[in-house]
Amino acid sequence: MVQPKGGMARDEVEADLPDQDQAKDFYATYDPKEILGRGISSVVRKCTEKNTGKEYAVKIIDISGERSDSYQAEQTKDDSIREINILRMCTGHEQIIELHDAFETPTFFFLVFELCKQGELFDYLTQVVTLSEKRTRMIMKQLLTAVEYLHSKNIVHRDLKPENILLDDNLNVKLSDFGFATVLGPNEELAELCGTPVYLAPEVLDVSYGNVPGYRHEVDMWACGVIMYTLLCGAPPFWHRKQMQIFRMIMQGNYKFGSPEWDDISQPPKDLISKLLVVDPRKRLAAKEALEHTFFKREITPEKKFEAKKHFKAAVLCINFFYRLKFFFNNPPPVSIDILKSNPYSVKYCRKLLDGCAFKMYGHWVKKADNQNRAALFEHVPRDEWQMMIDSILGN
Repeated sequence: MVQPKGGMARDEVEADLPDQDQAKDFYATYDPKEILGRGISSVVRKCTEKNTGKEYAVKIIDISGERSDSYQAEQTKDDSIREINILRMCTGHEQIIELHDAFETPTFFFLVFELCKQGELFDYLTQVVTLSEKRTRMIMKQLLTAVEYLHSKNIVHRDLKPENILLDDNLNVKLSDFGFATVLGPNEELAELCGTPVYLAPEVLDVSYGNVPGYRHEVDMWACGVIMYTLLCGAPPFWHRKQMQIFRMIMQGNYKFGSPEWDDISQPPKDLISKLLVVDPRKRLAAKEALEHTFFKREITPEKKFEAKKHFKAAVLCINFFYRLKFFFNNPPPVSIDILKSNPYSVKYCRKLLDGCAFKMYGHWVKKADNQNRAALFEHVPRDEWQMMIDSILGN
């Protein structure tokens, strides 16, 4: 939910807006603004509460059936009612998007949410490519806290992914989009094939193949493992050009902590991911267990007596280190021309640049693997031409 740059023409603001006669209560309370995003049967807009001037985001859901058949429209209506009820069950949780208001008409739902100006975690990740372990720890702790809360109320989200995780002004997690969420009965199992392919748990696919009778809340924990892997690596653990091949990899739990992406990542996050991406849901960590993992623990050292001399010496060392670090960044060490020609992806600075370029070209992460190279955009030109491009950049 990122605000578009520049001004908005009046016809752009009013495009696709429902007739005011159909939603008098909403228009009496809120002033709709520019579009922030679109879904299959919904539009998300910024809006302003007239009495307070406070900004919100309104999700306008079309249940008229004009853009779909009557069965689909009825299904959308049922899903929206379920989403509203679940969001009201979660009112007040810091890591779950707040439903501020809701309006229903015969043709539209208006769901008014708190506005998260930093937008989706997905968009944030495409800007930075990968996150540090420290930032990943903060995001995953908040996400798992939200998931633990949902599961304590027997709610399963079923569509956890970076696109459905919003960030507030301080980059805190706000879990959103409960369109697939549902409340489980005591011994109930789900059998619907829903969610996003890359984040689907093996048991969801097993249900569609008739191998298991159903699945439960453990599917959310698998998705958390996929998200954590993606945050640290910049690519999902299961990826292939062919979707069926992705499904095979998921069902086999076939993923790697490959080089060079994982060379600088410590063991604790790898261990946590490996305990989340477990094919057997009975052996997969629950949210509470995941939060108790060593990845989220920090060693607490006993309080020491203040010693001025040691602190002064440490300060001098820090200042010296700062200037050395500044010099290093302004004068980076030379990189071999042969390495840049033969394997530019092995150089960290080049790797980050290539990842960003690859995402802009393909519109998704492209994983470096035996059957798909993350730097695959260079396959669009002959090898000799690529060599010429490198030579021209180096001034040879």
